[in-house]
Amino acid sequence: VQLQASGGGLVQAGGSLRLSCAASGSDFSIKAVGWYRQAPGKGRELVALFMSRHNTQYADSVKGRFIIDRDGAENAFYLQMNNLKPEDTAVYYCNADGYHSGTYTYFSSWGQGTQVTVSS
Repeated sequence: VQLQASGGGLVQAGGSLRLSCAASGSDFSIKAVGWYRQAPGKGRELVALFMSRHNTQYADSVKGRFIIDRDGAENAFYLQMNNLKPEDTAVYYCNADGYHSGTYTYFSSWGQGTQVTVSS
């Protein structure tokens, strides 16, 4: 399963961006999706997880500002980022966990990363 992330860019503090991640491949079922980020000189950290519309998790630093959502019919998921802050500057990565249909083989795939830069 391949993931393609898009939507990063440069934005001023207080602005918004919407990241997208599209999954492609054959015969798979996604069970959970997430967004992670890695700032310069720091480790990769979890930003948001989506298991269902009633089961999402967010890092404390983004609660109330970011929203993760998924379009199951299109195998795509999104991260709406509002009221962005300079400390949100990082490379953002999408991740999807699931199973290949038929074989029930587990997979965990990562997108290539998209740069988000927030200027003060």
